[in-house]
Amino acid sequence: MTVSLPLVLVLGLIAWGAVKFLGVRIWSVIVIALFGFLLSRTFMAPVIDSGTRDGVDAINGSHD
Repeated sequence: MTVSLPLVLVLGLIAWGAVKFLGVRIWSVIVIALFGFLLSRTFMAPVIDSGTRDGVDAINGSHD
């Protein structure tokens, strides 16, 4: 059985868990999200995108 989840959903659940169980302040989550949003408009966006895709492919394995 294969389950496909969007990466944003997984990261959202991790952020919720960090706030709920680790005591991370909600303002720090907002600042980190804002930083990621602003970082997506820089020259680093393609590097981050390809690195994320390569990481997900490495975790999922090769499906050739």
